[in-house]
Amino acid sequence: MGKYKEELVKAMNWLGSKSDIVFIGQAVVDKGTAISDTLLNIPPEKKIELPVTEALQMGLSIGMTLNGSKVVSIYPRFDFLILATNELVNHLNRLKKYSNNEYEPSVIIRTSIGSVKPLHPNFQHCNNYSDAFRLMCDNIDVIELIEAESIFPAYENAYNRTDGRSTILVEFADFLNET
Repeated sequence: MGKYKEELVKAMNWLGSKSDIVFIGQAVVDKGTAISDTLLNIPPEKKIELPVTEALQMGLSIGMTLNGSKVVSIYPRFDFLILATNELVNHLNRLKKYSNNEYEPSVIIRTSIGSVKPLHPNFQHCNNYSDAFRLMCDNIDVIELIEAESIFPAYENAYNRTDGRSTILVEFADFLNET
């Protein structure tokens, strides 16, 4: 296992040890993506498998966070997170502002830029929208996880936030098997 994947597993195991954490998304319980392999040690009661309903998933993530859970909302491909853009930009990003700081949801959004090697999956699975989401979201940090050493601290910081901001953590699937 490469260092990048080891750091992702370490971060997920650490998050999974927290009493208030919940992981939701596609291929969270059921296998199906490279992200699935990083969640193998997470207790089943901390994982909620969802169908492909990206907008609903973001709405659930916001609601669960407002109800006291710390949510890791997993979108296996950054391209699929686009389908939740309304909820992400107009609700999660702005809720603190339009509630006069009464509600401060802090969701951890985990996504990945699909691998293009050894086989290119086609252009709807491997795009990086980090800059676009930075432009649209003034209350959400977008962190690109380029170096393996940055993975654990980034997830730790996202979990420990007390500023009412959410975090999008962007992984790079091509780095998973590198040593």
